[in-house]
Amino acid sequence: MLGLNVQTFIIDAVKKIGFKELTEIQKQVIPLVQRGKSIVGTSQTGSGKTHAFLIPIFDKLELKEEVQVVISAPTRELAEQIYLVANQINEFAPEKFDIRLYTGGTDRQKELKQLSKQPQMVIGTPGKLYDFVVKERKLLVHTTNTFVIDEADMTLEDGFLEHLDQMAGVMTSELQMLVFSATIPVGLEPFLRKYMENPLFIKIDASQLSNINIDHMLIPTKYKDKKKLLLDLVQIINPYLSIIFCNTKTKAAEIANFMRENGHKVGEIHGDLPVRIRKQMMRRIKNLEFQYIVATDIAARGIDIDDVSHVINFELPQDVEFYVHRTGRTARANKSGIAISFYDHDSYEYLDTLEKRSIKFNFKQLKDGELVEAKDRSSREKKEFKQSAMSEASKLVRKPTKVKPGYKKKRQREMKKVAESITKRKKRIERRKKR
Repeated sequence: MLGLNVQTFIIDAVKKIGFKELTEIQKQVIPLVQRGKSIVGTSQTGSGKTHAFLIPIFDKLELKEEVQVVISAPTRELAEQIYLVANQINEFAPEKFDIRLYTGGTDRQKELKQLSKQPQMVIGTPGKLYDFVVKERKLLVHTTNTFVIDEADMTLEDGFLEHLDQMAGVMTSELQMLVFSATIPVGLEPFLRKYMENPLFIKIDASQLSNINIDHMLIPTKYKDKKKLLLDLVQIINPYLSIIFCNTKTKAAEIANFMRENGHKVGEIHGDLPVRIRKQMMRRIKNLEFQYIVATDIAARGIDIDDVSHVINFELPQDVEFYVHRTGRTARANKSGIAISFYDHDSYEYLDTLEKRSIKFNFKQLKDGELVEAKDRSSREKKEFKQSAMSEASKLVRKPTKVKPGYKKKRQREMKKVAESITKRKKRIERRKKR
């Protein structure tokens, strides 16, 4: 089935999951992992990356009582998601493998006591894994032959790379390392060189970065109250389930409270939520208790929330790569979806970058309670350039000290000439910036 050369129980599992065909990253990664190759893979959210490494890992997993696989994910939610997928496959194994999840907010003493028996596969966050492997020396990873580091760039940003470094140093010298990341930051390169000899780099082509089933819409916000704009928008679209993205924890909490105050069922996911509340929130989200989820980018990296019909960027992400991760939360499993982003004049260069990656935007505006077609930003940009130039020209072309008949028309003509000169100069500067 699907060209997979794996054990029967894995075939049964992927049938149950509903695989129709392998994604691009699965086609490339699975055979290489089966051959024992170390890999550095970059691919978008929703590309099927988790199954790409779990399927070949299960194919070579043995029942002997020792740790063979360690999988690190930078957040609790990501680790839990990988654990869920692993158990979906494990359910079909003739004899169940011992797979354990280690994240914060759990009974630490009980988990340490259970390590009198070693599991075959371990999934967890870097801090918790480091605690059990290096500090307590209870999780024995010297027998590990496969080390998976998911979302490595987030791990680096969060300052946990040193923890992974110390754990990898304990593992076998024949270690197969599988590193997945949205980008490969410079700070990650020394770690890769240290533990990976001639790794294979797999990068999904930029033209595949945007899901073709997503309708990307842009709504201008100039001179408008963004919160009111958001309320008007959700009133019009009435989504089945929408994720509203903000750039900071503070802003996410603010927008979530604002939406609740206006009568909407709203969940929120961000780093300021205590562990217990975050777990409750994820459970309630999966039970479809909310119509809206306000989130920071923690929710854009690998967390599966089913049936998201709309993604709304209240703020465009600071990193262009995250636009793809955010919008990839919708249009999953061959469904269609809508991504709506608020933007202003300062976003033009950012949007240029996205358009170069084959993302096509539809320009909309809210008018009389409807979402209607709007002029594209090139037309809007010309108008704004003209208005700005005329404003500058009015300061440069002074009124005459003695007012004569027809002076207004004469001054207007002079202002237009000056404005044209200013516009040309600004356009030259913009072109230089884009080179």
